[in-house]
Amino acid sequence: MIKVAYKENYSHSLWENHPFPMEKYELLWRQILYQGIIEKDQYFEPKAISEEDILLCHSSEYWNKLNQLQLSDKEVKKIGFPLSRDLVNRELDITGGTLELSLWALENACGLNIAGGTHHAFSDHGEGYCLLNDHAIAIRALQNRRLIKRALIVDLDVHQGNGSAEIFANDASVFTLSIHGERNYPTKKEKSDLDIALADGIEDAEYMDVLHNTLPKLIETEKPDIIFYLAGADVLAGDRFGRLALSMQGAYQRDEYVLSICQKLNIPVVVTMGGGYSKSLARIIDAHSQTFYLASQLFD
Repeated sequence: MIKVAYKENYSHSLWENHPFPMEKYELLWRQILYQGIIEKDQYFEPKAISEEDILLCHSSEYWNKLNQLQLSDKEVKKIGFPLSRDLVNRELDITGGTLELSLWALENACGLNIAGGTHHAFSDHGEGYCLLNDHAIAIRALQNRRLIKRALIVDLDVHQGNGSAEIFANDASVFTLSIHGERNYPTKKEKSDLDIALADGIEDAEYMDVLHNTLPKLIETEKPDIIFYLAGADVLAGDRFGRLALSMQGAYQRDEYVLSICQKLNIPVVVTMGGGYSKSLARIIDAHSQTFYLASQLFD
């Protein structure tokens, strides 16, 4: 059975009219309940991540400034959200949810966070709507608890996971894969263990060829104890911040392929939603909903 993390503050109204569609989280939650994809006993409200776990991944200087709301105007601008106590608390809950789901997945195969995938957060600063790197913190926490040795990040958001790449640079215990748009944010890319930069306008067949030729070999070589999958919906054609051209069916095939491999090989997987900036909010919700549907079918 899958487990799902969601809390009301995922969709805080502080950011109305912001390019990032914050309301998508509440709408997604309502959609997967309405469609019967999950039952209420499959979800939990996450607890805030601990400072101890945060400091496994982020510098104390950055964390203290963030927690005390003392980031400079330049640092806040880089993040892209107005800094507030509510925003920090939201990030703590999202990150706590990803860690709790990873503990669940180790015993029960699969957990999904309705938010998360904050892959632009570096060890010493935040950017790109990301304050704390939830995948990185969860991995470090699992390693610190001696529950895993090796982890694989499969980042299929349209934007490179630059923060994750920086945090795990020169760390052989964590492999970072990022398949992203070559001309997308960030302008200055970090070096993941494997970066595959895609040309503008790539459609379903070519995208899936890349995935087929990459993921099985990588899993066979790395033999991860757990996979963190960032299932960004910003790969869809028409996304305001993406430059790829996957159809809804293509996004479905992508998720099905990744999750099926995890299921067949009995590799625990944690799934986070990442980006999605289509002009149609319904299109974003539909894309994310099918990720939950696939997980519910594969890990029933």
